[in-house]
Amino acid sequence: MKKPTRVAILTAMQIELDPIVHKLSLTTTEEGVYRGNFGTIEVTALLTNMGMAAGAAAAEKAIAFGVDRVLVVGIAGGLMPDTATGTVIRPEIVFDRAKGTEYRPLWPDGIKANGILSSGDGFITDDAVLDAMRNDGVIAVDMETAAVAATCDNAGVAWSVHRSISDRPSDGLLDEAIWFFTHPDGSADPAALAEYLSGDPLREGRLAQLARDTEIATNACANDAIATLR
Repeated sequence: MKKPTRVAILTAMQIELDPIVHKLSLTTTEEGVYRGNFGTIEVTALLTNMGMAAGAAAAEKAIAFGVDRVLVVGIAGGLMPDTATGTVIRPEIVFDRAKGTEYRPLWPDGIKANGILSSGDGFITDDAVLDAMRNDGVIAVDMETAAVAATCDNAGVAWSVHRSISDRPSDGLLDEAIWFFTHPDGSADPAALAEYLSGDPLREGRLAQLARDTEIATNACANDAIATLR
């Protein structure tokens, strides 16, 4: 694959974007947009917010900047219980659950891809659904990549995805109620968070563990993305 000259890095949440900004010494040019250089490569990093529609919109914005490669970077939920926190996945296929369509990342030479990343809105908790996904070869889930992939493919722009496992269903750290206090950029609404914590004394400990695991994962996927630019 030809080395890119202008790259866009997309993250759904600010906690995913912060390691990228720090490691590449990027500076903000407008809200949610950061720019800088990595050697001879011009880098633009964008905060997409969570969800498929947000991912597609951010990809369109990145493409309008004239980039020749888009990197989706961030955390993912792992479906395999023995996959360690911070494990970086390089999927061979990205699957859009709503549309039933498949997309294939373009990886730099020498990188071996495997498994399926399943993308879609919504939080999956049904054990039968999760088991069926595992049986189909799905190794992780996220909420943006397939939408970014479709937008990039339509525009003829190369893309890849760099996700790291932050949690697994078997961990018991997440439940649907977490979306009650979470903003689209991943930040928490203080009042809603306080109400959430008051409902179960064990929730504070689970969120603290999730925060620690997320920090490990966000640094891992940032390092992986940057390594592919070398």
